[in-house]
Amino acid sequence: METLVSLFPLILMVLIFYFILIRPQKKKEKQLRDMLAALKVGDEVASIGGIHGKISRIKEDVFVLETGVGTTKSFITIERNAISRLLKAATTANEEVAPLPDEEIETTEE
Repeated sequence: METLVSLFPLILMVLIFYFILIRPQKKKEKQLRDMLAALKVGDEVASIGGIHGKISRIKEDVFVLETGVGTTKSFITIERNAISRLLKAATTANEEVAPLPDEEIETTEE
């Protein structure tokens, strides 16, 4: 009985750590995984490095982001894991598809 009383503070500390630190972190990780799995073309996202852009193409775990405005648009590729948050969900269907760097652009000659 005496050993149980002496272990009570330790058990209480573990429970407090679980509910204050571990459980919220796991919940946050699950939300991030769900968000990454639900991304689609047209969504506006922010990367871990602070790059903001609109997803213009998805191929497995590589995203092509359209960044810039007007004539200064550029396309960059980033990994799925580099996305930190969703800024704005897509409202329209796919407008244009940007090529991935390792793909050749198909041209039609007349």
